[in-house]
Amino acid sequence: MRRALQWLARFLFQHLFRVELRGWEHYPRDEARLLIVANHVSYLDGALLAAFLPEMPVFVVNTHMARHWWVKPFIAIPRHISIDPTNSHYLKTLIQHLKAGERVAVFPEGQIGVTGALMKVYEGSALAANKADAALLPVHIEGPQYSFLSRLRGVARRRRLLPRIRLTMLPPRRLTAAANGGSNQERRQQLARQLNELMIELIYAGANIDQSLVSAMLEAWERRGARRAILQDAQQRRLTWRSLFAGAFILGDLLERSAPSPAAPGNRIGLMLPNSAAMVVAFLALHLRGRVPVILNFSAGSAELVGACDTAQVRTVCTSRAFVSATKLEGQIAALSERVAVVFLEDFQPHITLPLRLRGLGRALLLARGFRALAAPAKADDPAVILFTSGSERAPKGVVLTHRNLLANVAQAHAVFDLTPSDVILNALPMFHAFGLTTATLTPLLLGARVLLYPSPLHYNVIPELAYEHRATVLFGTNTFLVGYGRNADPYDFFSVRGVVMGAEALREETRRLWMEKFGIRIYEGYGLTETSPVLAANSRRYHRNGTVGKLFPGIDHYLEPVEMIGDGGLLCVRGANIMAGYLLPERPDRVVPPHTERGPGWHNTGDIVRFDEDGFITILGRAKRFAKLGGEMISLAAVERLAAGCWPDHQHAALTLPDALKGEQIVLLTTRRAADRGELVSAARQQDLSERYIPRRVVVVDAIPLLGSGKPDYPGIRRLAENMLQPAPSDVCASVQ
Repeated sequence: MRRALQWLARFLFQHLFRVELRGWEHYPRDEARLLIVANHVSYLDGALLAAFLPEMPVFVVNTHMARHWWVKPFIAIPRHISIDPTNSHYLKTLIQHLKAGERVAVFPEGQIGVTGALMKVYEGSALAANKADAALLPVHIEGPQYSFLSRLRGVARRRRLLPRIRLTMLPPRRLTAAANGGSNQERRQQLARQLNELMIELIYAGANIDQSLVSAMLEAWERRGARRAILQDAQQRRLTWRSLFAGAFILGDLLERSAPSPAAPGNRIGLMLPNSAAMVVAFLALHLRGRVPVILNFSAGSAELVGACDTAQVRTVCTSRAFVSATKLEGQIAALSERVAVVFLEDFQPHITLPLRLRGLGRALLLARGFRALAAPAKADDPAVILFTSGSERAPKGVVLTHRNLLANVAQAHAVFDLTPSDVILNALPMFHAFGLTTATLTPLLLGARVLLYPSPLHYNVIPELAYEHRATVLFGTNTFLVGYGRNADPYDFFSVRGVVMGAEALREETRRLWMEKFGIRIYEGYGLTETSPVLAANSRRYHRNGTVGKLFPGIDHYLEPVEMIGDGGLLCVRGANIMAGYLLPERPDRVVPPHTERGPGWHNTGDIVRFDEDGFITILGRAKRFAKLGGEMISLAAVERLAAGCWPDHQHAALTLPDALKGEQIVLLTTRRAADRGELVSAARQQDLSERYIPRRVVVVDAIPLLGSGKPDYPGIRRLAENMLQPAPSDVCASVQ
């Protein structure tokens, strides 16, 4: 009877919900003891597992929930055991069933999700599986949360009676804890941490990254609705998914008349626009027409911009007259105009005719799935955007990121951060930086949050006021920008902010302390590269350790390449779905150079020397190219900068190496502190038991440290500044040098 009901349920689910099974070949029929763990998104979850698992499991149900009359129909067919998690003996019951050889299914979150993100993971499942020597079988459930049988009312759109459902199964695994040594509490913590990381990996594995960016946006539209505003900029322009797509189709038609044919390399079009609704519309418009956006760094000089266009083989650049005038970019535009066609958005206004508007409106009135027939086809491995490395150490290179790269990093961020459709994201980071594009714009949009775009991160008085006015809940920034906001904001400006995510440069302790003491807000420091789409690791509410950049995102493999004279770390090399397709090099613009290390293709050498602790938290020791070799010791220039920041926390500092006639090279520190005294650095180094080699040979006082548009130090510019200031000096001391 139970078998017949299982077959009937499977038949109904398959035809009504179009259930897709992924990874079902991983089901371990030969495992004697098996604990099935799944995320919990709706009241349908238990019935789905009962219908599609090859063997009917015993379900663990919360006793308090099982008493409700409306829950009883969902647990009537499958076998279940009621467990009271507040009773200390509940684990014994679970262990007994596992040791009896029964397949047991449990939802480690303990309740149906109410946020749209992974919730608290209880440790009981990990302890029971370890005690019973049972394998864990992870299953991800996607889709039922958008039905009326979820608990996301007011958080996500629940208008679909029969949403498409996807069930993803990962290979089984066992949790391990130290057999000898350590207290019971430490063993419990180890097991709980492993289960938590497994659930994070499960959320990532269940995402659909094998599609185009446009398809992912259409999915977000279908699930979040067409009427809700998802985007707003400084000009108070508010866009819904429908108006975003309508505008993108209209602009796409206009761009087609101004750009060369889409045959490569003419399918690449440069975008030089600020953070605005127009930027997102233009980005989507190019995708709808099968073009590849090349986002140009408008803070760069004319030579860099022309070089970027040559490297990416860009023939057309789209910008705005108002933007060019406001940011005084006339010189850069004049230089670009000699090499490429420059198109201004304002010039399209007279060509937006009534038929064109009606066509855009007609497309916007179609169901979202209708756009799939209108958009240009794209595969997951096709280029989605070309960005350029920051150029903080060398000439910028083009970085080709595919649709899969971007969607993988979005899915990784969704698994780690608890971003929800209820969030309001404030993003002032430029989109020519991967942090501003993927992390602060595409990720919240695809997760259904509302994004507030502001064109400049340097307006330290304006951005706190925007956060207060719009009740922003999440803020993205760099250390430099966060210091400016923190010092200028009223203590109540960030009253609604529940999280600040920081990257691109190291977080200083003074910045962390300022935000905690003034606003009561923890800053989540992360780490990434343009080449990794960009985030590789981050702290979060789920796990956090000061002084580190958190743990690697799920789905990323890594190894450390040994570095001479550095015993507690190594050069970080990574591989994963978020790693770029390859570089476009200035000397070889006609081909993409894929990542490769000694371990083979697909591996990327980050150029960063890092250390992993016993719990997997990463500490950045410094860039491999930013180490000085003095007296047989490797000295991190980042450590020299931290030493200076500890002495003079209210000022900016940058360390570099310059040639030395006697010792080969010397460390020079540039600082904005007027009364900088090298003796203070000597005292601080002694207090920290640092070698005297960490003390810079020279201290140069400057008005400002050169920065890139992303807020990172401009080390080529810093080097030029130092060389210009030191060249006339006949000795180690001159008017501006100590």
